[in-house]
Amino acid sequence: MTPRLLLVLLAFPLAALQAQTAADSAGIRQAALDYIDGYYAGDAARMERALHPELAKRIVRTNERGRSQLGQMSAMTLVQGTRDGGGKDTPAAERRNDVTIFDVYGKSASAKIYASGWVDYLHLAKWNGRWVIVNVLWELHPRSP
Repeated sequence: MTPRLLLVLLAFPLAALQAQTAADSAGIRQAALDYIDGYYAGDAARMERALHPELAKRIVRTNERGRSQLGQMSAMTLVQGTRDGGGKDTPAAERRNDVTIFDVYGKSASAKIYASGWVDYLHLAKWNGRWVIVNVLWELHPRSP
């Protein structure tokens, strides 16, 4: 194999991967923004579009005895909470929706949303050709004393 042919063969998959990554990154970012901005707007349809129907959103809380407990919300809970007003009471100046994509591999991705009062760590999947959120692990921002 000539060096020129080897270079062409190596460059082709990288170019295809970069094009796919850009499209996937846009889809991942859109799902994350539909989720958080849908919440702030009280737009249940937008929230629902962002979520896989079997989503699990979890948080680790500490009970009064100092023991960890796992709190959980379903996709239905998030959609209904958004329909009931969601984050509409969050002042516009305090609404944060900073999205960071950590990794994309095939039909799986990991991202973070820095929101107004919490951080959401997202696992997303490309489901029927569209990126949706499958899992969320979240943490509240520390409260000021």
